[in-house]
Amino acid sequence: MKLTRPRGILFAALTAAAALTVGTAGALTTAGPAHAADVRAHTLTGYWQNFDNGADVMRLGDVPDAYGIVAVAFADAVPATPGAISFTLDSGVAGKLGYDTAAFKSDIAQLHSEGRKVVLSVGGQNGAISLPDAAAADAFASSSLALMDEYGFDGVDIDLENAPDLENMTSALRQIAAVKGSDFVLTMAPETIYVQPGGSYLALIDQVKDLITVVNTQYYNSGSMLGRDGKAYSAGTVDFQTALADILLDGHLRADQVGLGLPATAQAAGSGYVDPSVVNNAIDCLRTGQNCGSYVPAATYPELRGAMTWSINWDSTSGYSFANTVGGHLASL
Repeated sequence: MKLTRPRGILFAALTAAAALTVGTAGALTTAGPAHAADVRAHTLTGYWQNFDNGADVMRLGDVPDAYGIVAVAFADAVPATPGAISFTLDSGVAGKLGYDTAAFKSDIAQLHSEGRKVVLSVGGQNGAISLPDAAAADAFASSSLALMDEYGFDGVDIDLENAPDLENMTSALRQIAAVKGSDFVLTMAPETIYVQPGGSYLALIDQVKDLITVVNTQYYNSGSMLGRDGKAYSAGTVDFQTALADILLDGHLRADQVGLGLPATAQAAGSGYVDPSVVNNAIDCLRTGQNCGSYVPAATYPELRGAMTWSINWDSTSGYSFANTVGGHLASL
């Protein structure tokens, strides 16, 4: 998803999508009662960088109000315990800002007081976290819960740059939800290849869709992909966003569980940047059938949750063009 601590750039051929197979955990489950974390009806999700890669460095408490869900990037793997995660405030960020863990926790509490959610993102290019067995699933769940209790995180963002293990990730997420109940915020940011028909993230989404708050597919750093109509679309267009989002809306997720992930600036991604006004057009197309390109969605989805950007720090470098344009549009709905 991201540049430095960058996410890898995935230029996958269309034929690779057809080769993807669903995990071996057995038949997909049907969703239970809808999980209902209390988030803004239409909201912008943004990633806060816990590292310095040339984008603006900022305190969590300085994130603009347009961001209703803030994903802290990233959790770290615990080498000695497969599946377990940890989190430490980056020393470079802390030193540059005169920031410490107590102030960071206070900022999370501040965002909560403003009606916003803060989740811990698991993954990114350097996030070598995998759940190869049941013990790793248990370790992921227990360590996630411990970090939620320690810092005040509302949940987790699954941002793995590989195919998540279907059975074990499902188990881990359900363990967390069993403890946190409807307060649990679960977000995902899969790469496009993994939510093509037959993709591994799509299988995971089907398994835990009753827990999901929002899935913000990364509509960037991608080659051409198939839309719901089976036609190929190129990144960097309204059609790419709407035709691919419509796959998730085809019985996989409710509209309020779907968002559109785009980079905040051209520097924030290897490819796929569009002007924020194009994101607004895609949101309008999916919600009302207006401002579409050549692709016309199968239906209109007025409850579409919103959008996501990598990253808040990169957005800051442009004077918060993404937050002001896309966040402002979402706030007006």
